[in-house]
Amino acid sequence: MPHLSDLIRRYTALKTADLEWFHSLVSDWQLLADLSFADLVLWVRLRDDSGWVAVSQMRPTTGPTAFQDDLVETVLRDGAAEPPGDSAPSRLSGRHTLIDRAWDEGRICREGDPDWSGGVPVREETIPVRRDGKLIGVIQRSTNLSSARTPSRLELTYLQSASDLAQMISEGAFPFNDQGPLMVRSPRVGDGLLRLDQNGEVVYASPNALSAYRRLGLTADLVGARLDRTTLDLAALGDARDESLTWTAGGRVPQEAEVEGRGSTIQLRSIPLVVGGVRIGALVMVRDVTELRRRERELMTKNATIREIHHRVKNNLQTVAALLRLQSRRLGVPEGRAALDEAVRRVGSIAIVHEMLSHTPDEVVDFDDIADRVIEMAAEISSTEGPVMPRRTGQFGLLSALVATPLSMVLAELVQNAVEHGLRYGPGSIEVRAHRHDAPSGQEENGGRLVVEVTDDGGGLPPDFDVESTASLGLQIVRTLITSELGGSLEIKPQERGGTKVAIELPVERSFEPYA
Repeated sequence: MPHLSDLIRRYTALKTADLEWFHSLVSDWQLLADLSFADLVLWVRLRDDSGWVAVSQMRPTTGPTAFQDDLVETVLRDGAAEPPGDSAPSRLSGRHTLIDRAWDEGRICREGDPDWSGGVPVREETIPVRRDGKLIGVIQRSTNLSSARTPSRLELTYLQSASDLAQMISEGAFPFNDQGPLMVRSPRVGDGLLRLDQNGEVVYASPNALSAYRRLGLTADLVGARLDRTTLDLAALGDARDESLTWTAGGRVPQEAEVEGRGSTIQLRSIPLVVGGVRIGALVMVRDVTELRRRERELMTKNATIREIHHRVKNNLQTVAALLRLQSRRLGVPEGRAALDEAVRRVGSIAIVHEMLSHTPDEVVDFDDIADRVIEMAAEISSTEGPVMPRRTGQFGLLSALVATPLSMVLAELVQNAVEHGLRYGPGSIEVRAHRHDAPSGQEENGGRLVVEVTDDGGGLPPDFDVESTASLGLQIVRTLITSELGGSLEIKPQERGGTKVAIELPVERSFEPYA
């Protein structure tokens, strides 16, 4: 389905401020659809002012839909429906007049008799959308009456609240400009609804809302009680000091808050009702998030435990490296000392990865920092007769721990080999280049590829060099890690201007693509 922004820019001449208003409205109009038990369709004028185009649609979760098909991008021109491709329901043309009336008269317009042209009775209503005193669109509200029955107290409260919200939209008072930041999952109408009067007293409490307050410890009835005082009496001491809770529970500001009591956590969302410039009350939606918060706390505890494990592994590896370094200093055999020094470097490269993992809640690390430290460590530990200048170009980006650990060892081995063999008899430079490229067309689900090249300007490879039959333990480790653990490829060849180039290519998961 086309995006709201794309449709606005493609079909209309509306300004950016109008588009932002529509974004705020559409992000919150599930509330109006659920309270109305009705479908909502947002219509805006075409750029040449010759008709209307539907740019967004919402179905209710509290009742049957009036439209089985999507109407987004449907065009109403001179009373005829002209969507791209298919023909729209014929009954749309008859609603053109009602949309025009709401636009021309700047008021909510209702149709007298239900429309039966679609096979089910549908009551039509149009609501002008106003921003800063200017009309910018019309909402078509269509209610499927096929399951109509005598409304309950809950349904009557829903409908009255929907009527108030519709009036606020027509007056430009909703959505709110000063609304506080909403949580990831705000309470919905079905989670629990409280209707307050202008004094903040509860005039209606849905069964779900009452049950949520019972879990906080409420023993009396909510109807007739001041919600802010009742909520503070039930809240834990820390919440009672939170001024935002008082304002939210009192329905005085459009924001969200949470209250804890007796081991339960309740999320509140307040929507002040201001009609004709007069505050007539408020809606407070209530959601029990006790289980959700418990799981979040468990997840945080697990993440903290995992980070602590990585921290301890890093400490243990550093202890092992220190012991190996002490043993190396006591050895009088050069070959044994060199072997222990290589073990120190390998253990150290793994310790760096665990150190990075101990600072992140996810099993994902920024490998650029690891690469810089591994390159520097390998160059420092290796012994040469001249200065070595290693550097990194390009970005590795974010890598999972399963890739980062073996890749850090590979990088350390390649840099150490470049120092020990390529630059053994003189000064030189080592460059580590990293870049990513997309997967071939048709294989995007497999993610991209990471290409790493380690080059030096030293003496180059011996004439009889063969990576498959080399006796070097370091290159054997590199080949095994790249092909077996990382599923990549390895290539070692001389450079035209002297020196050696080692190229590896690895698959990279899409979720770990580099920064945008």
